[in-house]
Amino acid sequence: MNEKIEIVKAWIIKADHDLGTAKITYLHIPEYRDTIAFHCQQAVEKYLKAYLYHLEIVFNKSHDLIYLLDLISQQDLFSKEWYDKASSIQNYSVQLRYPNIVIELSDLEIQNSLKIAKEFRDLIIKKLNYNVEFNPIIN
Repeated sequence: MNEKIEIVKAWIIKADHDLGTAKITYLHIPEYRDTIAFHCQQAVEKYLKAYLYHLEIVFNKSHDLIYLLDLISQQDLFSKEWYDKASSIQNYSVQLRYPNIVIELSDLEIQNSLKIAKEFRDLIIKKLNYNVEFNPIIN
């Protein structure tokens, strides 16, 4: 297998770890909403970066999902629906990890974050047409 595919798969695996962490936390410690939301955002970020790497688009270190989608859309246009999904979890990135920023999240928002992260995974895997095994917990 070539190096590019290996690197793309490594991004997917790291994203799957974030999504798996979010799901396990949701199932066992659902009150850790900030942690769940953070890992959902991180998963989407890494899925997008995997696709950027696949497309050979250079990207800056950034947690900005809209920036990443804009870069991808230069070669593969994403619909407003995907931008809306990314926007809904955009603010759950690194800033959420600090105690001076508090975002109160409902159960519905957490469930939606998990759903969005999984939808991005499914979309990117379909676009890549790679077989990347994953733990069924993230379903």
